[in-house]
Amino acid sequence: MDRGASDGAPPVQVRAAAVPPPALAPQHATAAPLPASPPVRVRIPAAEVNTGPVPRLGLAADGTVEVPTVAQADRIGWYDKGVTPGEPGPAVLIGHYDTVNGPAVLRNVGRIRPGDRISVDRADGTTAVFTVRELQQVDKESFPTQRVYGDTDRPELRLITCGGALVDGHRPDNIIVYADLTP
Repeated sequence: MDRGASDGAPPVQVRAAAVPPPALAPQHATAAPLPASPPVRVRIPAAEVNTGPVPRLGLAADGTVEVPTVAQADRIGWYDKGVTPGEPGPAVLIGHYDTVNGPAVLRNVGRIRPGDRISVDRADGTTAVFTVRELQQVDKESFPTQRVYGDTDRPELRLITCGGALVDGHRPDNIIVYADLTP
């Protein structure tokens, strides 16, 4: 996400207008839930992402969610303490925008718009396809933990990376992409 971010990458921003009120339901049909199966590849055409394998992420020693290592900057990780993509609830994927080594897997997150697709290939050979509902940029100090990790009654996806201009070598914001499983 931002550990040792590079000075060469431009700040990423998302437009606040892309964020509808949180109470709005998906604007498209939601697909039937899928059984549990870990993700193995993530494809986001709008952001030129096609990456795998997908590292498993847990909790860091300080209780925060792990992020992929700098060596995994070209990968998107899956928070394995939650649901797998396609199960009811919010599956959480996390990737770097940049690192000390330069731009990373989510360097083009600013190109993602509502209506874009995110495909997650799963270990059971199926693909869960999600449609982006909204994007949100928040200061890390105001991270919407309940909204990101809280239970939902339908299969949803959260894609998280860092954003904002560099401050002391770190990006102060998180960019959160909210998406719904679609038929």
